[in-house]
Amino acid sequence: MRGGVCCPETILVLIDKISTWRRLESKDREKVMEPIVSHENWRTCFSEVAPGLLLFARQWVQSAADAEDIVQDAFVKFWRRNHDIHNRGLLYSAVRSLALDFIRRDARRARREATAFAEAEPAIEPHFELEDDTQSALAAAVESLPRDQREVLVLKIWNDLTFGEIAGALGISQNTAASRYRYALTNLKKTLQPQ
Repeated sequence: MRGGVCCPETILVLIDKISTWRRLESKDREKVMEPIVSHENWRTCFSEVAPGLLLFARQWVQSAADAEDIVQDAFVKFWRRNHDIHNRGLLYSAVRSLALDFIRRDARRARREATAFAEAEPAIEPHFELEDDTQSALAAAVESLPRDQREVLVLKIWNDLTFGEIAGALGISQNTAASRYRYALTNLKKTLQPQ
């Protein structure tokens, strides 16, 4: 300002700041991102790098949907920070970091659910009315099963849990739960068959 009069450069800077403030006040994402990049540039760039990033993210997570979420989050963070898109190493590092965060978060959730399941009402144990020899033989056969097989059998038959629910409750895979169930049935059949 010279003698109470603003110079043209100062006026332009003030106008630019005012327009930026207005864009931020409106909270219109398109207007906020406008000076950075056009929508089409973002889409084009994403479509070029997304398939490789998705394949990379699938190394850590089990579902394609989780991998897509991780890639999208990483790309948006990368893009908003105005990183050079040719710095692919940094972009892959961002995907890896978010994938590892996802795994940790998922593991914490699984531990909390297992704790809550353990603290919940106890699982229904098989109740045999020992009125005849068949019931007594079945009760003895179930009791003679290895603990891991007996757990799965009881949860599956008497508690009506799915293999996925059993896997979550016991901290094992669904395939392991199914295998233990199959082994339990095979052992019961062997024990209960007349010889």
